[in-house]
Amino acid sequence: MIRHIVMWKFRPGTQAEQKRFLDGLRDLQGVIPQLLKSEVAANVAPGNYDAVLVSEFANLADLDAYKNDPRHKAVSALCKSIREDRVAVDYEI
Repeated sequence: MIRHIVMWKFRPGTQAEQKRFLDGLRDLQGVIPQLLKSEVAANVAPGNYDAVLVSEFANLADLDAYKNDPRHKAVSALCKSIREDRVAVDYEI
């Protein structure tokens, strides 16, 4: 199993787009078959990253299939237009 964690910092003034992006990520659960589990949350404490995705996949090939799925790419394109920074880590569980 692979756990995929991503955190984002968003540009100021993009709150509506942030909500659309995070809702779009949540909506991928149960739609992209390789995505076994996901949790999407906005940070409640100031001064850190603004949001996080914690997701699980059977293997790296499934994670790659998820990343290249057109439905994920559409959500990701919105994120790229509003983010200041992104960090990610993938590890075996």
